[in-house]
Amino acid sequence: MNPIWRSTLKAGLLTGAIVIYVALTGMVLSLSQRPVIGKLSLGHVVYMLVFVGMGYITAVRSPWRQERPWLVPLQGAVVGGVGAAILALLPLIGRKVDLGWMFVTAKPELYKFLLFNQEQVARGVLYLILTGAVLGGVAAVLPILPEVLHKALLGGASTTLLLGVLAELVQRTVLKKVLGPFFAYKGLKPTGAAILFVVLTVLFGLQAWWRQKHPKVTKSVAAQEAEAASPLRTTLQLGALLLFLLILPVWILNKDTYLNSVVNLVGLYIIMGLGLNIVVGFAGLLDLGYVAFFAIGAYTVALMTSLGPLGHGYSFWQALPVAILLALTAGVVLGIPVLRMRGDYLAIVTLGFGEIIRILANSDWLKPFMGGALGVLDIPKPKIGNWVLKEEYQLYYLILAGILVTWFVASRLYHSRVGRAWQALREDEDVAEAMGIHLVTTKLLAFGFGAAFSGLSGAIFAAKVGSVYPHTFNLIISINVLSLIIVGGIGSLPGVVVGALALVGLPELLREFSEYRMLFYGIALIAMMLVKPEGFWPKRLKVYPRPQEEDAEASAL
Repeated sequence: MNPIWRSTLKAGLLTGAIVIYVALTGMVLSLSQRPVIGKLSLGHVVYMLVFVGMGYITAVRSPWRQERPWLVPLQGAVVGGVGAAILALLPLIGRKVDLGWMFVTAKPELYKFLLFNQEQVARGVLYLILTGAVLGGVAAVLPILPEVLHKALLGGASTTLLLGVLAELVQRTVLKKVLGPFFAYKGLKPTGAAILFVVLTVLFGLQAWWRQKHPKVTKSVAAQEAEAASPLRTTLQLGALLLFLLILPVWILNKDTYLNSVVNLVGLYIIMGLGLNIVVGFAGLLDLGYVAFFAIGAYTVALMTSLGPLGHGYSFWQALPVAILLALTAGVVLGIPVLRMRGDYLAIVTLGFGEIIRILANSDWLKPFMGGALGVLDIPKPKIGNWVLKEEYQLYYLILAGILVTWFVASRLYHSRVGRAWQALREDEDVAEAMGIHLVTTKLLAFGFGAAFSGLSGAIFAAKVGSVYPHTFNLIISINVLSLIIVGGIGSLPGVVVGALALVGLPELLREFSEYRMLFYGIALIAMMLVKPEGFWPKRLKVYPRPQEEDAEASAL
């Protein structure tokens, strides 16, 4: 057999293994109740995307892309068809043998769904194989098309599909006034999806054509700084962004309690992400016990402001600086014993510190002071004069203020002497120390500032939910924050926002995904490490000109 066809067959077998795994996790059946486009549900989309993705990857890696491009779609069709044929074995075997004793999700409902609810099994199997072959073949066509058409079709299809998945969100926002006719009660109408696909494809095509005709030219550092420092441009950009953020909860989200609650949760993770980004992204210190400082901030506000027997009756604004200061102190205290530790050893010690804080809060020893497993209740909402921030859209502005403050501080720190010391520490501790950087002070500053931001997020969290419990502050919060930094871009401040929206916002909006959140986190981390290790929004590196370029610029002036 030709080596290329042998590798294609292997890709088809791998595709079959992946789709069977996806089906047996229960994901396909549980997501089948959410329509996307007409009768096409999210369950269909999940396993069909495997055929599309594997067909696309096969085409990208095919040696025939240049020599025999007409064979590439056939390769994709073989990959998708073989994968679908292997998936068809699951309902065929499941109808004869009870697989429920091994796989809980192997149910007749799953088999019926995979076969498109066909009464005749043979017809359902044929439909499934044809679907896999067509999707794999169509996806394999994209890489051999001209770049503009490739980007246009890919952007139009993915955006249309995303709008269908987020149909419920779109119809609960101000976008309903514009896009409402394209949507059914849930999901997109088939005609609406077709119209949106055409319009979006044209828009993405025009964008790709414009970028092809006007490629970006690498500019010198002086030119970049002069462009970035343009007062009018900077003012307009910041003004537009601030205006959008100010009207978001009221005018765009229509004061929707659920949507504003999701936005607030994303905001809290952004604050924590900006803090952990200092420790991990700037200084290169792996901290897995970051949730401890979040708990310290939350419990400080809870104990100082609670109206219950454990509270002391202080206001939120009196407790807030105390919470930040105690979290900062805890960060410094944690940093002292781990000054000489690196890598895995540092991660294990910080992990232990986070668990110690949680166990202490849950212990009977501190129950008279911290409430034990019962937690602290009756935490009042923050007040500004006589105005009580009790609604989610009102608390949004408090969280937004916290994000702006932490962003400003983190940005200024990154461009300061301390920030440059952190970057040197991240690259090589020994070289940094040889260059005169005081490692003890530098590490403690990183732990202190990161912990302070986490304490701020915890303080706002306690006031938002009105009660705190020890089991809330478990290891998974640290994992979530670390994951969003990696996915967004380690060391990048905008990357923190992108990571929080992708890993916190989307799973909260798509409630069907909540059970598989950790699975998606793992897939996202693996994909980012293999495909784009710098993250969705990597930190911007300055391009310094060569001496010849500097001389040329000077002579031109």
